[in-house]
Amino acid sequence: MLISVLSFIAFTLFVAFYAWRKTRKENLDTEDGYFLGGRSLTGVVIAGSMIMTNISTEHLVGMNGSSYKNGFVIIAWEVTSALALIVAAVYFVPKYLKMGLTTIPQYLESRYDAGTRSMVALFLLVSFAVTLLPIVLYTGAINLESLFNVSEVLGVSRETGLWYTVLAVGGIGSVYAIFGGLKAVAVSDTINGYGLLIAGLLVPVIALFMIGEGNPFSGMGKVFENSPERFNVIGAKDSVLPFSTLFTGLIINQLYFWCMNQTIIQRALGAKNLKEAQKGLLYTGALKLLVPFIIVLPGVIGYYYFGNQYFDSQDMVYPELVKKVLPVGLTGVFAAVIMGAVLSTFNSVLNSASTIFSIDIYKRLIKPSASPHKLVLAGKLSATFLAVTSIVAAPMVANAPEGLFQLLQQLNGIFFIPIASIMIAGFFTKNITAAAAKVALVTGLIFYILATFILEIDIHFVHVWGIEFLLNMGIMFLISHFWPKEIKEVAVDREGANFYKWKYAGIVSISLVIITLTIYIWLGNV
Repeated sequence: MLISVLSFIAFTLFVAFYAWRKTRKENLDTEDGYFLGGRSLTGVVIAGSMIMTNISTEHLVGMNGSSYKNGFVIIAWEVTSALALIVAAVYFVPKYLKMGLTTIPQYLESRYDAGTRSMVALFLLVSFAVTLLPIVLYTGAINLESLFNVSEVLGVSRETGLWYTVLAVGGIGSVYAIFGGLKAVAVSDTINGYGLLIAGLLVPVIALFMIGEGNPFSGMGKVFENSPERFNVIGAKDSVLPFSTLFTGLIINQLYFWCMNQTIIQRALGAKNLKEAQKGLLYTGALKLLVPFIIVLPGVIGYYYFGNQYFDSQDMVYPELVKKVLPVGLTGVFAAVIMGAVLSTFNSVLNSASTIFSIDIYKRLIKPSASPHKLVLAGKLSATFLAVTSIVAAPMVANAPEGLFQLLQQLNGIFFIPIASIMIAGFFTKNITAAAAKVALVTGLIFYILATFILEIDIHFVHVWGIEFLLNMGIMFLISHFWPKEIKEVAVDREGANFYKWKYAGIVSISLVIITLTIYIWLGNV
């Protein structure tokens, strides 16, 4: 235990020291300096930060728990992300950078009006507070409690141990985001991101060596023979993720998450130029194709080891597998990487939330004459408030019937799909009015809550996303047709060397498409 604790502390302090050293001379009293890292991020840093913002313990714990129970069908959440990242790199981000955006709601004011911008900003802040942040903290606490037996060491109940762990992780993550700004977040994410890839791959590799008695290929053969049906990626109609969902709501969700989500896109907005932004997005796409080896395969290996033992508590499978296969000396380093995964998503969301509050609410609605220093201060105070509320809410997400990852996706649909609807309508149509966008935001939210959480409708929630999207588009076209108004033109006329495209973007994009299709053709025939 002592070796584990010491290695945990050493790695955690190394990341903190490295982030401080790389950002100690940054000017954090300006909008660009604090919220966008001085618009100086490179492709490697953007990719590392994006992966760590996206992949946290709700994936390590939640997706491995889901794959333990359901098999490889859930791989769709990951590999289809590469396709959405291509769209972000080729179409959306060039437009964002040429508009000089700091936040996504700024685009909505340019395309619709100030009211639409305010509504979406409020939607995003609420979604951060009640969905993503509490689940990230709680899944991180599950892992750390399991690895270090916090409750046993402190002599308290497991629930109390989880609460203490949530409090500690939330407090440390808040320090990164509140005092370091985006640059500190991105730099620490880069170290943690590549650490997660290495440490995360060690878990299935060591497990396969153990199962195969020194031969990982033999180990994979044994895992496959134990339950070959779990390697098939084509989900049945009654599965946790039917294959048909890839062509309905999942498309909309992926486009929103990777092309329009402030928490993700803020890294690309902080790029030093378009080339680096496109590199970062496409590098992220390549990394997402490796991610299933970390957040899906271990769950299937867990089924080999544990059988049906954890079917009623699937979110415990990954921590138990880690304890079973990792040597004692590596447990502490892995726990530090887990801590980094929690911190990266937590502090990234806090940073994005503070950006939205400062730029889209405080500067516009509360104090338009605020100085850059006052804006940064407002951002820090809003991040502090959000951190406290998410720490309090974290224990409330325990015992999700279909697992924490599935719960997160269901909750995200409340806000993601309505926002995606008006964003896509704004980019690809010319006659949708601001009034129509506002109505669609409200009706989409009400429809989804009714269809998913109140009424018993026998339709998969991802299909409900697709239905909601079509409903929103229909409402917007009808309102815009019968009550037309003058449509604002969005200016995207910034030019210069900073907006030259990456010359390899096309080749990399085609390669990612081919690899994605190959995965489905290959594993679809298992």
